[in-house]
Amino acid sequence: MHIEQLREFCIRKNGATEEFPFDEVTLVFKVKGKMFALTSLAKWEKGDNSLNLKCNPDRAEKLRNEYESVQPGWHMNKKHWNTVTLNNDVSDDLAFELITHSYNLVIKGLSKKVQEELIKQL
Repeated sequence: MHIEQLREFCIRKNGATEEFPFDEVTLVFKVKGKMFALTSLAKWEKGDNSLNLKCNPDRAEKLRNEYESVQPGWHMNKKHWNTVTLNNDVSDDLAFELITHSYNLVIKGLSKKVQEELIKQL
C-alpha cells in the first residue's frame, strides 16, 4: 500500500478529516474531532510504512499474537491502540478492514446525536 492509498481510504470515511495537530509530519485522521488513524510521513519516506489504529482490546491481543507486524500502539494507550506495519504480513485488505474497525470504534464512542448527524450525511 502506498501513502496516497492510505490517505484516500481514510479521507473517504464519512465525516473524516485530515490534520497535522502535533507537528508537520504526523498525519492524523479524525472523525468529529476524534482520532481513528495516525502515521508519520517522515517514517513513510524512510520505508517504515506504519500507522496507529484504535482496536477492540480482545481483538488487539489476537492480532498481536497472529501478526508480527501488529504491535502495541507506539506512544498510545497500548490496550486500545495498535501500531500496524503495512506491506509485511498484514495484507492491504486486512489493513483496510482494521482502519474501518478503528473508525467504527470511534463512531461508537460519539454521542447518539453526533452519530445521527453522520448518518444524515450519507
